[in-house]
Amino acid sequence: MAIIEVVKYDGPPGVFAWKYPNQELGTWTQLIVNESQEAILFKGGQALDSFAAGRHTLSTANIPILSNIINLPFGGKSPFTAEVWYVNKMNSMNVKWGTSTPLQLQDPKYNMMIAVRSFGQFGVRVEDPRKFLLQLVGTLPLFDQDTLVNYFRGLLMSNINELISSYLVHKKISILEINAYVAEISKHIQGRLAQTFLDNGLELNNFYIDSINIPDNDPATIRLKEALAKKAEMDIIGFTYQQERSFDTMEEAAGNPGNLGVGMMNTGMGLGMGLGFAGPAVDMVNRMTRGSTFDTGSSPVAKETKVCSKCGVLNAVDARFCNGCGHTLQSVQPEEPAVDKTNCHACGFVLVSEAKFCPNCGTSLILKCGGCGHELKPGQKFCAECGTKAG
Repeated sequence: MAIIEVVKYDGPPGVFAWKYPNQELGTWTQLIVNESQEAILFKGGQALDSFAAGRHTLSTANIPILSNIINLPFGGKSPFTAEVWYVNKMNSMNVKWGTSTPLQLQDPKYNMMIAVRSFGQFGVRVEDPRKFLLQLVGTLPLFDQDTLVNYFRGLLMSNINELISSYLVHKKISILEINAYVAEISKHIQGRLAQTFLDNGLELNNFYIDSINIPDNDPATIRLKEALAKKAEMDIIGFTYQQERSFDTMEEAAGNPGNLGVGMMNTGMGLGMGLGFAGPAVDMVNRMTRGSTFDTGSSPVAKETKVCSKCGVLNAVDARFCNGCGHTLQSVQPEEPAVDKTNCHACGFVLVSEAKFCPNCGTSLILKCGGCGHELKPGQKFCAECGTKAG
């Protein structure tokens, strides 16, 4: 052992506590403590004297507690055994954390179980070195960031799982939208964990969630993203999933007329009726089925068919009423405009009011008033000019 031994530590900032490996110390040992460090002497597992920043000589003058425990003979120059711990009191702002395995959460918006990963960082500072060493370090020769994260992993994961789940459930948001709330969740987690860290001599300065994401190879996530992409596409085009499925079914049936069945068409048309496009869908089916042959396995029946515009059931082309709902299948003919009609005064044949000669007997239908000579219309009983009765 050297006559005068110098004890100091200049390790990396990620180390929170470090133990000097030599326990045989002389009473003239020079103990150097840097700024943001604090050194603590242990004897028999008991924390004794602590030293702030500066140079300290280990003698009976500055280690009173230790000198009371062990009697230093020979004027305080003999060696003694003690452990020296250096505690780093700097702010460590980049302690990284992350979920080792994905969390299984239920998306309240889409009711799917989704695997969720999360990672971020937090900042801590040793606020009470003595409590920190007694609570966390124990007999470890070194306590760094990895050791700290491993120690608090269970506490971190339980709070992260609970808070993310509560945000999904209470706010009714999808896991795909959760990243919009990471700042708010981070503050809640920091407030939840602050007291637990303080009980272990640590001050939790900040807590950040960098990202909450979903594994790219998760089957449920892949299906959900594909469904959302399809929905966005249909919203742009302007129709719904049921409408698209109905059109797909009819297109498939048009390409395979030999396998077209009444049940399939009824299903497709039923969807069409409920979604307000029965007219175009009926026209499409009529074009697909007109002149097609249905193979029933025995003798083919070649008939044209038409679809009921009300229920979508196929009917024979000459049917007047639907065999499914009784709705009329006849086209409504427009009413002919009313035409004034009269009879020929010679033969009684029914005439159109504009006729000038009877098409049956050829009698002239141009009559004149016997009083004033004004031309009378067929069937007119009195002259409009003089009021004379027609002869």
